[in-house]
Amino acid sequence: MGGKRSVPHDERTPTPAGPPAGTGAGAGTGPDEGAGPGAADTGTTAGPGSGTTPGTLDHALDSALADTVRRTGAAIGGLYLMAQSEALGTSTPMLRLVALCGLPEEFTTPWQRLPMTAPVPVADAIRDNRLVWVGSQGDMVRHYPRAAAVLPYPFALAALPLYGAHRCWGGIVLMWPADHPRHSTARERARIVSGARRLAQLLDDAPTEPSLPERPRSVPVDAAHHPLQTGLAAADYLERLPWGALSLDLEGRITFISRTASRLLGRGADRLLGTRPWESLPWLDDPVHEDHYRTAVVSRAPVYFTAVRPPGEALAFELYPDASGISVRVIPRSGPLPDGAPAAPARRPGIAPTGRLYQLVHLAAALGETVGVQDLVALVAGQILPAFGAQGLVLSAADAGRLKITGHHGYPREAIERLDALPLSTELTPAGQVLASGAPAFFASPAELAARFPRAPRISGKQAWAFLPLIVTGRPVGCCILSYDEPHAFTADERAVLTSLAGLIAQALDRARLYDAKQQLVQELQRALLPRTLPTLPGLAVAARYLPAGHGVEIGGDFYDVLRLDSRTAAAVIGDVEGHSVAAAALMGQVRTAIHAHATSGASPDEVLACTNRLLTELDSELLVSCLYVHLDLDRHLITLASAGHVAPLLRTGPGRARTVEAEPGPLLGIDTRARYPTTSLPLPPGAVLTLYTDGLVEVPGADASEVTADLVAHLAGADHRDLEGLIDGLVGRIWPTARYSDDITVLALRAGPVGP
Repeated sequence: MGGKRSVPHDERTPTPAGPPAGTGAGAGTGPDEGAGPGAADTGTTAGPGSGTTPGTLDHALDSALADTVRRTGAAIGGLYLMAQSEALGTSTPMLRLVALCGLPEEFTTPWQRLPMTAPVPVADAIRDNRLVWVGSQGDMVRHYPRAAAVLPYPFALAALPLYGAHRCWGGIVLMWPADHPRHSTARERARIVSGARRLAQLLDDAPTEPSLPERPRSVPVDAAHHPLQTGLAAADYLERLPWGALSLDLEGRITFISRTASRLLGRGADRLLGTRPWESLPWLDDPVHEDHYRTAVVSRAPVYFTAVRPPGEALAFELYPDASGISVRVIPRSGPLPDGAPAAPARRPGIAPTGRLYQLVHLAAALGETVGVQDLVALVAGQILPAFGAQGLVLSAADAGRLKITGHHGYPREAIERLDALPLSTELTPAGQVLASGAPAFFASPAELAARFPRAPRISGKQAWAFLPLIVTGRPVGCCILSYDEPHAFTADERAVLTSLAGLIAQALDRARLYDAKQQLVQELQRALLPRTLPTLPGLAVAARYLPAGHGVEIGGDFYDVLRLDSRTAAAVIGDVEGHSVAAAALMGQVRTAIHAHATSGASPDEVLACTNRLLTELDSELLVSCLYVHLDLDRHLITLASAGHVAPLLRTGPGRARTVEAEPGPLLGIDTRARYPTTSLPLPPGAVLTLYTDGLVEVPGADASEVTADLVAHLAGADHRDLEGLIDGLVGRIWPTARYSDDITVLALRAGPVGP
């Protein structure tokens, strides 16, 4: 339906529907890895060929989705396609729900637009190119708590990417009833994979891009009926029974009601048909009762509950759902009411529908997970705007008496330039006024806004606005403006929810600005501690890359340097200070300075490390440092290296020839004042590439570091050594295809002499 999310190991079955995910994180493994379309009868066809038009493509995709739902035994299915979002001023990938089977469209509002970073199964499946299986509600709570908060129902779920010949088109989500076993079978997985392949092939064969509707298309899944069965006979049968009978469609509307049911509910059939019971019967207008219906639709399991019809008659309701709707049996409950049960519950005015409450829970959880300001803007533009049918967003932060725009969506550049940096006392728009008063303002039409702020409607051309003040503990943080392309009357429900969201957005914006400020400070400090440029020497090409882990605002401990000793000799150094902290950064700076001083004074590699080690032990730091120092003699094509517990470098000497450089390491720096560091010398022929790196490159959770290193060696042997930047990209991408690093990674590549074969 971020950081790496775990899933049950025995269900992490890679899909054969796309390119291999590579070694390391994101490459799912498990006992069912071989399960594929050949494992079961799939019954798929190639679909329409290259003559498919947009209209017939939509129909073909809908048919293939419905067929996949039927063949897998699923109750619900959804098709997501890749789209692009302009929320941040740059094109970022988004997922759009374009087709839906077996579920009311209203239920999917929080999931209709998803950023690729969203912590949901379908995004994980696409990012890692694998089948994600969530076998129970407990699994959903453990692995996807935000999704579980919005869908607190028992069901099983599978998500799979749609990888075509040259691209990923999106993904599919399938859901099974609550009685489905927790683990999927090989036949089931094979049919899921086959359905995904068929959808991907349809998209590959189409001459045009698929359509991306504003709302997902509702796709029916035909149910079989006996040819001799008639509606009249069924109605007669139900009228003879001593209890009431209702039929609801998946949207919750009454499509059939028996006379007994009308009598028990206290309202005629003509006033109930086509309505939702909790909307047409005041005594059922309770989110608890609506939630029973939602539980039945999502879980496809029978649901039982009791409600009290005024003045005090208890009725038992039994809901039996399937793919076409819900059959409801209404039975008078005999015996006294339970203790504490109200005789006639009053209608509670202004209460939000259950769907809106779950939507608020979803958005609140999403806002709590945002990190930086750009993440917040993307979330508001990608999820909050569609949830309320809005098309425009302006998010401003209060700064030095002005409202500075931190993000926007759906506005022309000229309008943003006009609105940016307005003083808080501005009378051009209501933004400053609502921030001063702390009360939101809603304008359903340009006339309403122009009555108080005559120039405001002309700035953007929008037709309706919600101005939401962002205030944290009495302190103004900023203003969030949602706008509409058409006039829009704000209901009491919308006003209440938007007002609640404003408080959450304010807290998220306050946190995000603080995080961004700290992150900028960390990045500036990190840049100051690492070399700004690397020296150039005739006969030596150099490239380096530092990649932070991307979690928190801590400073990494990786460092590297290349030192020009004279016109034909150089030194390369790489190291890793233990931990991520200001203390680690300070120690890193001291180590770099010490190495630079000893190396330029003419010390040999072992002496450089030994002298630096004595300095660290005298500093009495609790942090340890690994380090690899390499002396390069470009005239003799010879390298001499010494290691202080650092990972061994890689050496490529020609096409198809690469290996790990085995050298006896000394202890980590900072342990023993008397430590000695053995040296190893070996030739560096022209065209050879020496690659130094930190352990973050090869220490992949759940993988053996020696096997990952062997994979790196194999990749390096066949890599293009002429482009060192591309070579580094290839090495990192080979091990971390999703770019979600668990530790900082530093790579330093050096090529000697002229470029050979």
